[in-house]
Amino acid sequence: MAMNAAGIYTADDGGGGCEAELTPAVSLFRSLGDPVRLALLRHLAHGEARVADLTELLGLAQSTVSKHLACLRGCGLVDYRPQGRQSFYSVARPELLDLLGAAENLLEGTGSAVALCPAYGTDALAEQQPDLPEEVTQ
Repeated sequence: MAMNAAGIYTADDGGGGCEAELTPAVSLFRSLGDPVRLALLRHLAHGEARVADLTELLGLAQSTVSKHLACLRGCGLVDYRPQGRQSFYSVARPELLDLLGAAENLLEGTGSAVALCPAYGTDALAEQQPDLPEEVTQ
């Protein structure tokens, strides 16, 4: 699969290299594939926040929130600005909000099919990460 000049994905021409071309997209979707990171982005979509704010909102440990923010920063999806002894985090790329909105539209269109998926659905998530607070899984 390749993206043409118009930004539309097209089938691979059989010349190979498809995996290498998809590696950045795979990395992007893996970075978004964690419920804690999605919950953080959901809150940051409304404006900047401090780690303390996000910790309280999500009911998670400060170290957990910091670890996931560091991951999102490393991917270039979240940025921060220091102010005194605090750091305020925000979404670094407005395109990310468009992507998340498109995902919500897609989920509305598929109904409960994704939630019922045996590999990635709600039950599979609960088995993989049973200790997630309700604020993260909603």
